[in-house]
Amino acid sequence: MEKTRLYVQELQETLDLLPVQAIEEVTEVLHSARLQGQQIFIVGNGGSASTASHFVCDLAKNTRVEGVPHFRVLDMIDNSAVFSAYANDEGYENAFAQHLANFVQPGDVVIGISTSGKSPNVLRAIELANEMKAQTIGFTGFDGGELHALTSMNIHVDSSNIEQVEDIHLILGHILTVNLRHLAAESAGQG
Repeated sequence: MEKTRLYVQELQETLDLLPVQAIEEVTEVLHSARLQGQQIFIVGNGGSASTASHFVCDLAKNTRVEGVPHFRVLDMIDNSAVFSAYANDEGYENAFAQHLANFVQPGDVVIGISTSGKSPNVLRAIELANEMKAQTIGFTGFDGGELHALTSMNIHVDSSNIEQVEDIHLILGHILTVNLRHLAAESAGQG
C-alpha cells in the first residue's frame, strides 16, 4: 500500500512541475498546423511508440469539429513492414528518418517522444525534420538528452522515473487533445 501511495505522490509532484507555458505554445503550433493543412508526424520507441500511436489516434478522432479541417497526422511506427525494412536495410537508427523523408515538407510538425531524449532513431528523425524546415517538438524526461537541444520546442517532464515520465507523456497527449478540441470549437464559432 505504501509503495502505491508513494508512486501517486511522486507523480502528482512531477505533474505540478509541468511547463504550462510550453504546453500552451505547443497547442498553438498544432492548431495552426491543422488550420494550414500541414502534416504532423509523431515518433517514439517502446512505451513512447505506444504514446505516439495513442496521440495520433486522439488527434485524428477526438479533435474533430464540423467546419474545421481534420488533423493530418501519422505515426511513423504503425506500419511495421516499412519500419522493419528501413531498420533492416539502413539501420535501426535511420528507420524513422528514412520513412519520414517520404512525406515531410517545410512547415510540417514532427514530434519526437523519448523519455531519455537520447534515442538515436528519434534524434535522426528530428535532425531530418530540421533540415526540411519542419517545426520540431520534443516530449522528454530525465535530463532532456539531445532531443531537448535539437527541437524548437520541448515539453520536459522533470523526472528520472521512466514509468512516470511515460505516464505524463500520455497525459500531455490528452491535455493537448482537449486544448485542441476547444480551439477548434472556438474557430468554428461554437466556443
